[in-house]
Amino acid sequence: MTIPVERVRVVADRPIRRDGDFVLYWMTAHRRLSWNFALDRAVAYARTLSRPLVILEGVRVGYEWASDRHHSFILDGMAEHAAALAGTCVHYVPWVESAEGEGRGLIDTLSQSACVVVTDDYPAFFLPRMIAAAGRRVACRLEAIDANGLLPLSVPGRTFTAAYHFRRFLQKTLPAHLGELPSADPLRGLALPQLVQLPDGVGDRWPGADLGWLAGGHDVGHLPIDHSVAPVSKRGGTTAARARLDAFLTGGFDRYADTRNHPDADGASGLSPWLHFGHLSAHEVFHEVTRIEGWSPLRLSSETLGKREGWWGMSRGAEAFLDQLVTWRELGFGYCREVPGFDRYETLPEWARSTLADHDSDPREHVYTLDEFASAATHDPLWNAAQRQLLGEGVIHNYLRMLWGKKILEWTASPQEALATMIELNDRFAIDGRDPNSYSGIFWTLGRFDRGWPERAIYGKVRSMSSDSTRRKVPLTMYLERWRD
Repeated sequence: MTIPVERVRVVADRPIRRDGDFVLYWMTAHRRLSWNFALDRAVAYARTLSRPLVILEGVRVGYEWASDRHHSFILDGMAEHAAALAGTCVHYVPWVESAEGEGRGLIDTLSQSACVVVTDDYPAFFLPRMIAAAGRRVACRLEAIDANGLLPLSVPGRTFTAAYHFRRFLQKTLPAHLGELPSADPLRGLALPQLVQLPDGVGDRWPGADLGWLAGGHDVGHLPIDHSVAPVSKRGGTTAARARLDAFLTGGFDRYADTRNHPDADGASGLSPWLHFGHLSAHEVFHEVTRIEGWSPLRLSSETLGKREGWWGMSRGAEAFLDQLVTWRELGFGYCREVPGFDRYETLPEWARSTLADHDSDPREHVYTLDEFASAATHDPLWNAAQRQLLGEGVIHNYLRMLWGKKILEWTASPQEALATMIELNDRFAIDGRDPNSYSGIFWTLGRFDRGWPERAIYGKVRSMSSDSTRRKVPLTMYLERWRD
């Protein structure tokens, strides 16, 4: 398979070692064995060079907000991969770090025997720094492959101030890329030489995770991570992701446009945890939507540029869903790619920082500490319910997440403290935290991707929201009942 050149980023521009022992796919963000351009690239190299394929998938303990919740979700996917690759020609190495820094040197050592290393290109969290550092040390060519969304991240080459502007660009540019799909099953029928063993000393110094432990529920109690953030009932992995996708598409998909913002209707897709950890591909989701819609690119409309509905030529539910999956999601990914320090307060638009500064000293009726926010101990039952959902399920309903952030801005001593609080709560507890899409939502509450509104206390010209107005707009009876004290 030919990978679109726009999706290939050369991190270490060294010659491909044709006499190397294997091709290494270092799986870091696109944690799936299907619909994955990075895996396609690694498979293509292995076929061309007639070398074994090694897939290294790991999880560190030293990343910020490491917890039972995040680890368990990742390990669910690793257990699935171990089972799927057992008995195949692919050599799978599930690496689970048991002490901080224990994995240091693993990629460097493997690269000394590899023909080429292929990894995932992901624009957020610690991954860009980790890949850049590896690029300075590896002994062979290192490529990072973008399998994040429908539009290659390198294509825009700039940021956008609002979804409308990105939507117009996307609708002009995306048709040329819609036929560029990763393989739905790149390992089917794959015949490659078998790797007998990893290079000498690798297995002793960095033994892969015990497969029985992985398959048996992988209790993480012995790992030095935050055990106070418990796993959620959702299972990680592609099988669980596809089950959720199928339930959404055969359930409330046709009502999505009308119910996605209604907490009692539970009309959201619920796919963000699996999209975040790479267990599910946006390409696969898009493919399934087009399949049930009976859609082809011939239905694209040139008369609706910039509009949220009408351009795709699909049903209202599909149009509304794709605006979230493609427009808003890829707007955030592109921003993170183009803006260093995208998670810093200074990257807010100037108008937002200026108006928030003008109102920085406005009196606050309520001011809460981080611990009070984290334990859902505010005076507002609706905000507390949203926070309890985050604590219990690892997600907040899409519409209420906006209110959640707006009230944190209103109930902290400064907008800078509000941002730090939102990031801490979201990235610590949310399964879909630490993600470009999460940062879009957090920064939107402070003005990113938005415009000025009538000025008011504390918010300035940043859009405000209230619990009372939210109660009037959307049905909340069942939601509040479920997440009350």
